[in-house]
Amino acid sequence: MTQNTSKPRVIKDFDKLEENIQEQIKLSYPFGFAEHLIRFTNKDGAYVSALPFETDERYYLVRMTVEKAEAIIEDDDDFDDDGNLKDDVKEEYSDKFGDLDYINTEEDEDDED
Repeated sequence: MTQNTSKPRVIKDFDKLEENIQEQIKLSYPFGFAEHLIRFTNKDGAYVSALPFETDERYYLVRMTVEKAEAIIEDDDDFDDDGNLKDDVKEEYSDKFGDLDYINTEEDEDDED
């Protein structure tokens, strides 16, 4: 995802995001978050890792470490034991958010082939 600098930048923890944003993130990253983390310097000059996610209105940086990313997936019933979004959940979220232009799951499916 390419950051659009004209959008507000939101930096939050995953569990503090609205449920519909969490669901959209899961749909965009159906094979887990850890491999998609980026690093940046926060306003205090410290390195932070985060998961990028862009909507029509905002550019999110969802704060998490690799360990936290793996724990979120492991503890979430929407994901199977292999860390993949369950097919029925993926279908539900696709139906719910499929009309959003910024949701692109085809790229992730191609990555798994």
